[in-house]
Amino acid sequence: MDTKQIEYILKIAEENNITRAAEKLFITQPALNQQLLRLEKELGTQLFHRSRTDWRPTEAGKVYLENARKMLQTKQETYRIINDMVSDKKGRLSVGFTTGRGIAMFSAVYPEFHREFPEIIVTPNELSVKKQQAMIARGDLDIGFLTLCDNQRTSDEYIPIATEEIYLAIPKKHPLSEFSTAMESGPFPILDIASFAYEPFVLMYKESTIRQLVDGIFEEAGFEPNVLFETASTSTILTMIQANLCCGLIPYYYLRKGYEGIACFSIQSHPSWDVVATYRKGSYLTHAAQYFIELARKYWKA
Repeated sequence: MDTKQIEYILKIAEENNITRAAEKLFITQPALNQQLLRLEKELGTQLFHRSRTDWRPTEAGKVYLENARKMLQTKQETYRIINDMVSDKKGRLSVGFTTGRGIAMFSAVYPEFHREFPEIIVTPNELSVKKQQAMIARGDLDIGFLTLCDNQRTSDEYIPIATEEIYLAIPKKHPLSEFSTAMESGPFPILDIASFAYEPFVLMYKESTIRQLVDGIFEEAGFEPNVLFETASTSTILTMIQANLCCGLIPYYYLRKGYEGIACFSIQSHPSWDVVATYRKGSYLTHAAQYFIELARKYWKA
């Protein structure tokens, strides 16, 4: 099934620009424009409003794009199922994961996966949760690994992997740090986060999935945090805490092996979020994808 023309038009829509689309497709802009003009002549209408910097779909274009994505998804699904029937040891698998902890998971899991499925070509993608969800819905990503709250799930499929608690982390030099214990000695003691109402905090940026959970923690405690600044990296928050500059709210993953210069406490409500694998609703999950998810589950539970 030749779907090149469909892929061309979808790429124009994705890039909102025919020149950038041609570059991504590794073809010339005139050749791509010719493909578009040929299709528009066949349909008897324009599919895009043209401008130098912004190509927006017309109403007819929106109809074409919606159904073109479905056709492409049908092709991908058909090939995926047949390839899995013929030989589940060959094919492709695109995997998404978040920045930071995601690459650590992939690096730990991939060698064992490759030993079992040496002829599966794996394409790793380091992406935000929202980008992964958008790509999963479009069929551009086979499986993704996310951390989120229940109300941040889309209509796609989610497989539970682990539940992760969020802890209060403060500098070891803070007077209240003497009440902390090491994780190996047992659970972190509970400390009222309201005791830190006047302390500076570094938080994850507002668009991150954890920020909704973090904002809820402060709201429940009855105060607005003094935000020193916002970041896209949990490691940055940890570095700032080590430097005695702020406090932070940190997922268990980053604290499980201990952190020099940091004291940790449980929060009374024990806030948590979920580590999940996700794939497009109604799509076929290959044996290779299932195995990768199982390896990821073992990694997170280790």
